[in-house]
Amino acid sequence: MITTVALGFVTLLISGVPIAFTLIIVTMIGLLVHTSTPLHIVAEQLFNALDNFVLLAIPFFVLAGSIMTKGQISTRLINFVNTLVGWIPGGLAVAGVLGCIFFAAISGSGPATVVAIGSIMFPALAEAQYDRRFSIGVITTAGSLGIIIPPSIPMILYCLVMNTSVAELFMAGILPGLLIGAVLIGYTLTCARRNNWRAGDRFSFKKVVKSAREGIWALMLPIIVLGGIYTGVFTPTEAAAVSVSYALFVELFIYKECKISDIPGVCQGAAILSTCILFLLAGAMTFNWLLTSEEIPARIAQFLTSHIHSPWVFLLAVNLLLLVLGCFMDTVSAVLILGPLFLKALTSYHIDLIHFGIIMCLNIEFGMLTPPFGLNLFVSMGVTGEKLGVVARGVLPFLALLLICLMLVTFIPDISLFLPKLFFR
Repeated sequence: MITTVALGFVTLLISGVPIAFTLIIVTMIGLLVHTSTPLHIVAEQLFNALDNFVLLAIPFFVLAGSIMTKGQISTRLINFVNTLVGWIPGGLAVAGVLGCIFFAAISGSGPATVVAIGSIMFPALAEAQYDRRFSIGVITTAGSLGIIIPPSIPMILYCLVMNTSVAELFMAGILPGLLIGAVLIGYTLTCARRNNWRAGDRFSFKKVVKSAREGIWALMLPIIVLGGIYTGVFTPTEAAAVSVSYALFVELFIYKECKISDIPGVCQGAAILSTCILFLLAGAMTFNWLLTSEEIPARIAQFLTSHIHSPWVFLLAVNLLLLVLGCFMDTVSAVLILGPLFLKALTSYHIDLIHFGIIMCLNIEFGMLTPPFGLNLFVSMGVTGEKLGVVARGVLPFLALLLICLMLVTFIPDISLFLPKLFFR
């Protein structure tokens, strides 16, 4: 079974078959060749995979991000953080990183963050005479924080396939996300000092108060959504619905930058993206059902534990595997496929599933920034008008910083587990 599945998977991927169809076809081949199970069970498993209330959070968060990208919430966020830090050398780039952190905590999407913040910050950084390659690299990298800072769509997917708590994983992503943000800000300030980038206008408390008043509706959204989840007022799925309602209200009636006539187009784009994500999830869950029924994860766990005796060596090997796969395939797909495969091994090594979830999300973030399939690279190309090579070279120094953060989170579990232990355990 393992040989048939592996050969079928590799052959279809090389042939250019989309990953969702590859998963379903390989499942059908495995059933047809090695079992007597009727193939109509695949249709039943596809339905069962999507018959989950938690999945409603995905289209809601996608729609909320689309609404905010269309409107002016990102502009208000940038104005606020720029009045806070724009007066220091390199402050405008720091404002871009902080804006990405705030918007990531609202939208849950890396590409949406790059579009919303990058469309504002790239022209502003160019006008302030920042190095163009640096500007592309810092905003493209900071935009990927939508993967690790909650609410995060890949986190929801991981929790579904690994049967873990969404609220705990959301909480676990806060400190690693802030760690990466702090590292990016530190690097930005170092580059600013080295290149003598000028500061913006002098600090003005009056401007801070004014921008905070104008942006208070945008700043309140992550507080309402995440605060509601952690206090138990509503579930992550209900929080996603609240974020859509709040974003619509703010953009239509407070900021009035998004018109009712824009809503059908926004909903259409969100529906297409949500359908792609959910179809991929259905294929992955069906494929995982086949693997579990044939006890393949148990056999893999037995093989790994007989050859790798240290959990730290195992985590290092998984990181290397995911980093390599991220250069050749959608890393979200790799997580959906490999996560359940490693479940038995994780239990054997006594590795916390929440900690492992953060490791996998960091690898997703890394994969979104590596060619040739890094999604954020293509989004940044569209925003800046630059070629893939230019964007990739701009991101390259920041990949080294992300790799350091990945190793720290991997080998210091308390970075991700401190808050979940404090509030949930």
